[in-house]
Amino acid sequence: MNNEQNTTSNSSKIISKPRIISGVTLIILSIVLTLSFVSYLMNWKADQSQAGTMTDKTVQSSNLFGKIGDWLGNLFIFESIGVAAFVVAFLCFVFGTLVFKKNYFKPWKTISHSLFFICWTPIFFGAVTNGEGVLGGVYGYQIMDYLKSYIGSVGLWLVLLVSFTLYFVLEFNLRPSSIKNKLNDINDNTFGKLKSLMPDSDEEFEADEELEKEIVPENISNNPNPVKTDNDFSNIKVTQDFEPIKTPNQTSFKEDIKETIKESVPEPIVLSSTPSEPQKPVVQTPVAKVEDDITFNVEIKKDEDFAVSPEQQKSDDLVSKHGLYDHKLDLAKFQMPSVELLKDYGNEEITINKDELEENKNRIVGLLKTFNVGISEIKATIGPTVTLYEIVPEAGIRVAAIKKLQDDIALNLSALGIRIIAPMPGKGTIGIEVPRKNPTMVSMRSVVASPKFQSADMDLPIVFGRTISNEVFVADLAKMPHLLMAGATGQGKSVGINAILTSLIYKKHPSELKFVMVDPKKVELSLYSKIERHYLAKLPDTEDAIITDNAKVINTLNSLCIEMDDRYELLKNAFCKNIKEYNAKFAQRKLNPENGHRYLPYIVLVVDEFADLIMTAGKEVEHPIARLAQLARAIGIHLIVATQRPSVNVITGMIKANFPARVAFRVISGVDSKTILDSPGAEQLVGKGDMLYFNGNDLTRLQCAFVDTPEVERIAEFVGEQKGYSDAYLLPEYSGEDGSSTVGAFDPNEKDALFEEGARIVVSTQQGSTSMLQRQLKLGYNRAGRIMDQLEAAGVVGGFNGAKAREVLISDLNGLERLLDELKGR
Repeated sequence: MNNEQNTTSNSSKIISKPRIISGVTLIILSIVLTLSFVSYLMNWKADQSQAGTMTDKTVQSSNLFGKIGDWLGNLFIFESIGVAAFVVAFLCFVFGTLVFKKNYFKPWKTISHSLFFICWTPIFFGAVTNGEGVLGGVYGYQIMDYLKSYIGSVGLWLVLLVSFTLYFVLEFNLRPSSIKNKLNDINDNTFGKLKSLMPDSDEEFEADEELEKEIVPENISNNPNPVKTDNDFSNIKVTQDFEPIKTPNQTSFKEDIKETIKESVPEPIVLSSTPSEPQKPVVQTPVAKVEDDITFNVEIKKDEDFAVSPEQQKSDDLVSKHGLYDHKLDLAKFQMPSVELLKDYGNEEITINKDELEENKNRIVGLLKTFNVGISEIKATIGPTVTLYEIVPEAGIRVAAIKKLQDDIALNLSALGIRIIAPMPGKGTIGIEVPRKNPTMVSMRSVVASPKFQSADMDLPIVFGRTISNEVFVADLAKMPHLLMAGATGQGKSVGINAILTSLIYKKHPSELKFVMVDPKKVELSLYSKIERHYLAKLPDTEDAIITDNAKVINTLNSLCIEMDDRYELLKNAFCKNIKEYNAKFAQRKLNPENGHRYLPYIVLVVDEFADLIMTAGKEVEHPIARLAQLARAIGIHLIVATQRPSVNVITGMIKANFPARVAFRVISGVDSKTILDSPGAEQLVGKGDMLYFNGNDLTRLQCAFVDTPEVERIAEFVGEQKGYSDAYLLPEYSGEDGSSTVGAFDPNEKDALFEEGARIVVSTQQGSTSMLQRQLKLGYNRAGRIMDQLEAAGVVGGFNGAKAREVLISDLNGLERLLDELKGR
């Protein structure tokens, strides 16, 4: 029995492995955060500039934990709560120790203290540093500036003083009476303990020794309350009025609970200080049972109805009065294109040439037998362009032995584009793809009119064409979420882009979808200029919606990044995770348009020739493309990037990592195939729309649907002749960071686009601070520093003054406007 109890008690102390892992992870995280924050505070200007270059290997980090440390420091310290971020690291350590059942800290008390310091420490350092540096963070500066504008500097410091004073008074009970009582208790305890250690006489000392020998075992110390110890009390002699008290080692945990419920717990045994007259312990008498004469009624109260919030009630009233918001109402009479606009190429049924099938089968079987490869079964699946022969090798035949015979099979069949799939995914067979001598055309009309595409319940359905088994292949661009296309010239890449755009136009209303088209060739996408007021998006003050100038591509991509950030801000304010939830909430009238909320259409960026952009713009194009690919999925911005040169300097690792869905038409070499698909095979395609689709898991061979230029023109004319919006969908304005100047040589023609706005902020606030410009204008540190240098050269602020803010040389806005007019007249 005792062994079972000991086993139970020991097992209760064992900590499970998941808890150990989580505890160690939290403790390591606290250490990483602490060291990252310390390193960031030592080199915060350099770390802040490096925080946005996570994927650039050429930028070296000065943080102990590299670019991750830069990012953590910039996120927690500069953009958030300043040095109070160390409290976050401390909380991770506290919860890590709690997992190991080490109660070094009281959880709720620690959390309350931490929240106090997280709230008030940034404000305190923001007031001390006046917004300079990173000690207070953006939170500290904003709250400090808000309080300062309403209650002034004196009021701000008074609020800080009162807050910290109340905290220490309430926490440490620093009232005068309590301090006096604590001092008296300390004196009494100290002198009382010293007095108790000295006996009054020799007789009393001997009496205490005899008492200890009589009633206390040798292994028990002189404890004033021996019942509470975990030792064995069986040797203690007590009167017969009491039964020995059972300890946790003698009774199980469940028996203790039952006895506690059934009986009242007796008072602890009090032993007399003299051995001659032992005092009998007092037994608590049980309470007499009361007769059940009183009527006892039990009433179960029903739960109150859930109270509807005022916002929910308001949205319900609006829906009941006006109905759900209809985003198609502006173009309510818009008609979707009909299938008749696409050309009918007649009968597209696959013709079976039995002689060709039998001949190829005999050649494959005969060649494999020549190399001692036995086959137990063979099956043929006929597609529009390729016939798939699935073979089941005999037992003991290695798959690699068949895969090595790819060139021999191609030579024996006299065919171009033999591709061996060994083994077939999800099957116990080996596939040999052999091009047909007379391929069948796959028209766009046949796949668009198919029930699979018409009934597709997808956000952005795309119909590529048909598979080897002649099935219509439909994919969702919203789940890809971005598509990378590559292929040599003349292999069907531009036709594939037209097939994608056509399928989207056939399924989505103009209010639901917008295209941003980049066409360095200037002729491929020009057909879609007629649908500018329906489906296209462009920058403000831009004539053509289809971008053909590489210099404008950079501004457009950065404008899309601004649109992405604005949409994420709307999602954050609406408490939504993706564009689908946001639009559903907006349709239910739960979001107020007066607060900036609006219906968000999907935006698809189409780049027809990415290699040309990389050659002319380089990193200026690659970085916004990579940023959009990393973050833009949730807010409905998707990318389709095509190139005819899939080399590693065009499709870099940064691009490939963020484009899991890829389409490869025929390429020249196996190296190009590995670049685009991470595996060979694209060099074995036969061209003319023959393609491989890779979605991150499996390769699928397809025959791309053919859509000719006259068909695209008819669709564009049909859409363009209908009533559209007043203009294309306007993207946010973007001004590049090309403005630069040198101190002492100010040139008004080279001033930054935000120069005047920055000057007005500096003069109105009378603070010549680079950090303030950075926060107010939402700029990077380098550009804000350049604007400050231009302000110095123009005579708005004084020279650099170390850690202090620059002196503002103009006292009011009227004087600033006169200076700006003089600068414009130069």
